[in-house]
Amino acid sequence: MKFGMFYFPTDYGIDITELAVGLEERGLESLFVCEHTHIPTSRKSPFPGGGELPKKYIHTHDPFIALSFAAAATKKLVLGTGICLLPQHDPIVTAKTIASLDMLSGGRFEFGIGGGWNVEEMNNHGVAYKTRFKQMREHTEAMKAIWTQDEASYRGEFVNFDPIWSYPKPTRKPHPPILLGGETDYTLKRIVEYCDGWIPRGNMNFEPKASMKRLHDMADKYGRNPKELSTTLFRGPTEKARLDACREAGIDRVLYEVPDGTRDEALKALDDVVTLMS
Repeated sequence: MKFGMFYFPTDYGIDITELAVGLEERGLESLFVCEHTHIPTSRKSPFPGGGELPKKYIHTHDPFIALSFAAAATKKLVLGTGICLLPQHDPIVTAKTIASLDMLSGGRFEFGIGGGWNVEEMNNHGVAYKTRFKQMREHTEAMKAIWTQDEASYRGEFVNFDPIWSYPKPTRKPHPPILLGGETDYTLKRIVEYCDGWIPRGNMNFEPKASMKRLHDMADKYGRNPKELSTTLFRGPTEKARLDACREAGIDRVLYEVPDGTRDEALKALDDVVTLMS
């Protein structure tokens, strides 16, 4: 089981380059970054975690630019989005951005995606809350076509384009792994239909053995090989017994949060995770 970190790459927290180097030096496997393109000041959509929206949600760098700096400063660190709000991104532009990042990093990118929760944010992008998951699927399918075909085209309700040339192609073949966040049965069905892995949240009553059985049962139901699907646990446990349970259940990766406080607080969080790895 691999150990990594996730981070809201803020404009006031630890520099993303120093963070990435610190992860690699300590033997941590990966860095996943969160994103919001913006936060509407109306704040009509309640924060899913309850209470006031944390400051870090408003101050994030663009995830792909942040990861490009992390890539340039490291050699082995896996770089991921955790998660990218895919319906809010143009699929042609995003496909090129990711292909470029994956190629220039030597094939180290993993694409964590989700539909989003902030209604006003997605509305500002022309995305409707009720159809965001259908749009997410079309964006995913269109990007797969761009990454894998010399002359890609796509026809859907939200995405339409005639044959195009788009290079570079990603280094990872057939494309960077696509990991979907969420915990519902709908999430699991989407994963086995058009994704490569799962990002459940460890703070959402996650029970490793039962949860992995749900994923594998869904894969069997729809004719997908469960061994093709990875699992990255967002907010991994810190207790040894629960970590052992994750290993035994077959979870591939656990992620822990880098705080958005001082540099010293961020680096201490990395050291704390290193102690869990032994």
